[in-house]
Amino acid sequence: MGSYHITLGSDYIMAVEDSMVQAKRLRYFFTEKNINTVFYTNALDAYAAALEKAPVLIVSDIMMPGMDGYEFCSKIKSHPSLKEIPVILLTSLRDPLDIIKGLQSGADNFITKPYDEEYLLSRIYYLLANREMRKAGSAEMVIEIVFRGNRYAINSEKKQILDLLLSVYEAAIQRNDELINTQAKLEASNENLITANHELEAFSYTVSHDLRSPLNVISGYTQIIQHDFSDQLAPEAMEFLDRIKKASFSMANLIDDLLQFSRSGRTEIKSERFDLSEMVRGIKEELGNQNPGHKAKFHAQEDLHIEADPSLMHVVFNNLLSNALKYSGKVDAPEIFIGKFDDADENIYFVRDNGAGFDMSKAEKLFNPFQRLHTNKEFQGTGIGLATVRRIIEKHGGRVWAKSEPGKGATFYLAFPKRPG
Repeated sequence: MGSYHITLGSDYIMAVEDSMVQAKRLRYFFTEKNINTVFYTNALDAYAAALEKAPVLIVSDIMMPGMDGYEFCSKIKSHPSLKEIPVILLTSLRDPLDIIKGLQSGADNFITKPYDEEYLLSRIYYLLANREMRKAGSAEMVIEIVFRGNRYAINSEKKQILDLLLSVYEAAIQRNDELINTQAKLEASNENLITANHELEAFSYTVSHDLRSPLNVISGYTQIIQHDFSDQLAPEAMEFLDRIKKASFSMANLIDDLLQFSRSGRTEIKSERFDLSEMVRGIKEELGNQNPGHKAKFHAQEDLHIEADPSLMHVVFNNLLSNALKYSGKVDAPEIFIGKFDDADENIYFVRDNGAGFDMSKAEKLFNPFQRLHTNKEFQGTGIGLATVRRIIEKHGGRVWAKSEPGKGATFYLAFPKRPG
C-alpha cells in the first residue's frame, strides 16, 4: 500500500463515531500514527466544534442518531468557511442509493466497513495532499440524475465526484478480491472435508469388515463347544458360553449396521419410480421369518408409489419397520401402520406403531449415531439404524422427523420434495 507520513502541526482531523467499539479502534489508529485527532459521538456537537475551529479533514460514520452522516456532510459542504474540508464517510455500502446520497451530500470519499487501516491512511493522505488542487479546480455545477425513478441534484465538483466514484470502485474491487480469496479457502476446505469423509468411511468399512473374521471364529467355536461338549461342561459354563454367543451376535449386528451406515454415505442415488407397497410386503415377510413369535398386525396402505433409490429405500423401511416391531413387542395388541399423505410441496410417508414411544424432549438425539433412548435391557439395539435412515433420506433431498409420547407409540415421517410436472 505504501508508507504515509502526515504532519498537521496545530491542525487536527475530526472523527465522528457514535459506536464505542469503532471509536476506540479509530482512536487507537490515529494515536499509533501520531495524528492529532478530536473525537465526537454525534454530528451536532461535531458541527458546532467545526464552526469554532475548522478541522483539516473529517472522518464520519453515516448511521448516527439525530443528524446522520449525509446531513452532516451536506451542512459542512454548504457552509462557506467549511466547504473545502474533505469529508470521508464510513459506510457498509449495502445499497447503490448510498452512492447517490454520498454524491448529494458532497462527500469526497467512501471507506467501506470493515476497513483496512492502511487504506484509510492512504485516503487521508491523498485528500490532504490535494487540498490546494481542489481549491484551484472548484467550480460548482448542478448535475441532475435519475435513479430508480427519482431525480437527484448533484452539485459536487467533477474531481470530487470522480474521487468518490473511484473510492467506491476501489472498495468494490477490494471486497471482490476478499470474496475470491474466501471462496478459494472454502473450496479448499470443502475438498479437504470430502477427502476426510471418504477416508473416514473407508476406514469404517475396513475396520468393520476386518472385525467379522475373528468374530465368526469366536461365534463358530462357541457353538461347536456347546453342541459337542455339552455333556462334559457344568451348567454354569454352558451359561457363560451362551452369553458369549449372544454377545457375538450383538456385535455382528453392530458391524452390519456400521457397514450399512458407511455404505449409505458412499452409494450413488439411482432413483426410479416403484411400488413401495410391494416392498413393504416383502420386508414384512422377512421380519416375520426373523421374528416368528411376533404378534404385530401390519396395516399398509395399498398402491403406495415412490420415486427414489429402491435398494436404499429397502434399508430405510427395513430399519423403520424393524424398530416398530421391536418397540411394540411388549404391548398386548401391537399394530404397525404404513401410509402416505401429501401437502403442497412434499410427498410424506409415515411408519406408526403403538409401542413404547419416547420423550420428545430427547428427540434431537434420535437420529445421531450411537444415540439410544432406551437401554439394551429394555430393547436391544445398536443406535445406528435411524442415523442411516436420516443420511439416506437427506441424500434424496428429503427430511425425516418423529413424533411420540411415552407409552403411546411413535410415528416416523419421511418427506420428499415434489418434482415439477
